[in-house]
Amino acid sequence: MAGGVAGVVAHRGASGEYPEHTMSAFEAAVAEGADAIECDVRLTKDQHLVCLHDRTVERTSDGTGAVSELDLADLKAMDFGSWKRPGHPEPVVTLDELIELARTSERKLFVETKHPVRFGGMVEQKLVAALQRHGLAKPADLRDAPVTVISFSGSAVWRVRRNAPGVPAVLLGEASRLLGGGAATAVRAQGIGPSVESLRERPDTVAKARAAGRFTYCWTVDSEVDVALCNGLGVEWIATNHPARTRSWLRG
Repeated sequence: MAGGVAGVVAHRGASGEYPEHTMSAFEAAVAEGADAIECDVRLTKDQHLVCLHDRTVERTSDGTGAVSELDLADLKAMDFGSWKRPGHPEPVVTLDELIELARTSERKLFVETKHPVRFGGMVEQKLVAALQRHGLAKPADLRDAPVTVISFSGSAVWRVRRNAPGVPAVLLGEASRLLGGGAATAVRAQGIGPSVESLRERPDTVAKARAAGRFTYCWTVDSEVDVALCNGLGVEWIATNHPARTRSWLRG
């Protein structure tokens, strides 16, 4: 957060206009001035991290099956673009490919691990290994870390903090009252991630997090009223499906 204005995080890329988790959505997020890009990751059968939200591929592709039961080559043969933009086929994006885009465009990444999953804690193990391979696991300053891991799973956050203490982590949650308690402390999370709905109900969550030395990442914020609410409360990061619009609301 710079100059008192929240950072804009493109939720699954610029997913309001482009098919989520595709390279066109991620590249559009960069072009629209997002400060950071958010993605979900899942492990394929042959142990590659890919940017997908759902357990199965039916909703966002022309294929079928569970991600964990498909090899990367299987996923690369599917079309993940035409469901939203007919006639514009796109392949699945790997985490390695997204990291390269983030590096060249100088954008931060927020990577969400999904649970429960077939591979359990291996997801965080592979994620930490990828960050180490790319030289992103030991930033000079946690406050300016290029990658932050986020998850609804306290165990997942704990695994990241234990195995990569230089990588900041955010505990996500539907209920601000739970995030404001001891849950974030127990797993050593540097940030909390309430939904915008829960933040409306408990706006004091942000101040309490700041008093505890934590930042706030709020999701998924797509209305001007909610953007103003988050920025007014001092939320550091706003995840949105419409980065250009959100950025214009924040910067006037």
